[in-house]
Amino acid sequence: MSHMNNLTSYLASFIDELSNANVYDVVVSPGSRSTPLALLMAEHPDIRVHLNIDERSAGFFALGMAKAKKVPVALLCTSGTAAANYYPAVVEAHYSRIPLLIITADRPHELRDIGAPQAIDQMHLFGKYAKWFAELALPEETPNMIRYIRTVAGRAIHTASATPAGPVHLNVPLREPLVPNLSLEGLWENGKRQETSYVKGTSGRMTLSQQEFKQLADRLERYEKGLIVCGDHVDENLASSICALAEKLQFPIIADPLSQVRSGKHDKRYVISTYDTILKNDELFELLHPDVVIRFGAMPVSKPLTLLLKNYPPTEMFVIDEGNGWRDPTLLATNMISCHDLEFCDSLVQYLNEKSSENSQWLNIWDQLNHLVTCVLTEVTSKDDRLFEGRIVSQLVQHLPEQSTLFVGNSMPIRDVDTFFMNNEKSIRVLANRGANGIDGVVSTALGVSMVHEHTVLLIGDLSFYHDLNGLLAAKMLNLNLTVVLVNNDGGGIFSFLPQSKEEKHFESLFGTPTGIDYEHVVNMYGGTFLKAKTWDDFGMYLRDSVSSKGLHVIEVQTNRQENVQLHRKLWNNVSQEMNKMVKKQ
Repeated sequence: MSHMNNLTSYLASFIDELSNANVYDVVVSPGSRSTPLALLMAEHPDIRVHLNIDERSAGFFALGMAKAKKVPVALLCTSGTAAANYYPAVVEAHYSRIPLLIITADRPHELRDIGAPQAIDQMHLFGKYAKWFAELALPEETPNMIRYIRTVAGRAIHTASATPAGPVHLNVPLREPLVPNLSLEGLWENGKRQETSYVKGTSGRMTLSQQEFKQLADRLERYEKGLIVCGDHVDENLASSICALAEKLQFPIIADPLSQVRSGKHDKRYVISTYDTILKNDELFELLHPDVVIRFGAMPVSKPLTLLLKNYPPTEMFVIDEGNGWRDPTLLATNMISCHDLEFCDSLVQYLNEKSSENSQWLNIWDQLNHLVTCVLTEVTSKDDRLFEGRIVSQLVQHLPEQSTLFVGNSMPIRDVDTFFMNNEKSIRVLANRGANGIDGVVSTALGVSMVHEHTVLLIGDLSFYHDLNGLLAAKMLNLNLTVVLVNNDGGGIFSFLPQSKEEKHFESLFGTPTGIDYEHVVNMYGGTFLKAKTWDDFGMYLRDSVSSKGLHVIEVQTNRQENVQLHRKLWNNVSQEMNKMVKKQ
């Protein structure tokens, strides 16, 4: 059997098994060593190849698709530093628990460590950030090796998908010649098991015994001052179950904007969407500190919440994590519970007795504060005609259509969303890269999400936008639809809120970092439409039109960093005064 047929049959079996394991999307960056894999992926009838030239952008693009689809997406690149450019996206996938399959082509063993071009050490390239690493055997077409390669494909997808999901890295050494024989008879049939995958992995759902649920219900019913804290979570189905649990316990829900609890048709009577603003007033800490906390998902964005818990540690904190992880940056957890979130809520509710909300002073004070802050924030932002960054978020909630997806950049955008994205009846998904909290790759991630979700809008700052300008090429090459709301304060806006802002001598050069870039030229270069909103009427019109149109649309809102800080602090001060007045009347 010729080398070409060995190569073709072996890799075709691998790729066919990926499709059998329900991997249908592969993001490919062009390169020579990965030629046979790329050509066979393009040839397979059930696999969609998405070309993304820049590997760093490609990694985040695949991450966005996988985040939105909630199933593994594959990445393919050539050997050398191409693979290293995936590193930031792999780190984010690890911490965000997103299933990715990274396939890196490599030089064969005889060309390593001898000065051959484009040959770096790719063994365990991503370290502990990969759930599993395997270097594949060199291609052979023997029955045993076909069984081997199909088994590896099945194992890789199962491992990436199993809770907690994450990235898997397969390194594929290949010898020349690299062009496969696409006319090979029975190209996809070698070793194939009819109507099923070669090997299928099945994982059980983590849960507790009914006795454990009953004991837990008895413990929780002893407390009146409890909080249910919901962090970053992509399961929209959890909201109703969380709210049912809150109703039984009469506990307010501290709902991070990424929890998917603030938006939708479910009952939001117990959802406190303004908690970050409430807790900026540390004079209320003594009044609002909980005795017990039940936490779902990742730790919320809010720093004031973290400070409340650290300054007034609850007697008990239950962290629910079906991924059997240890996500507790407060170091206050008393119970780490490995259980599926929905299973936990629905089972626990069965053992809880009904409580009357009329007698709960604890719940009432949270509810009154939430109502007061919502009214103040809404009134102030609606009356101020200046282009205030916080009002951008409330405008997004107002103008986005049903079933929209809002992807949020890190630094100031996610914090403004935490403050100004309040409870609403629309079904708006809110997503972000909060695994490693980086500002790199955000444009590409949002474009990946736009492959799956119609009406995707990205809210991003100018420095983060600059970091991933290469990502815009995907919008042009793949004909993607994305609206980008670009908050341009000419620099790193979040640093103006931090202590280093007082070091005026070096602040601008080291932290403010103004770039003075005119992004209109960049957007035009990538075939997008650039619009500059100078009034709120402009912004609303541009947003509505762009979301309902095809292609890439960038709406720039220029703000002043110093003025933005003053407006935020003035607003928080006014809200604090109103809260203090209300509390004194109690």
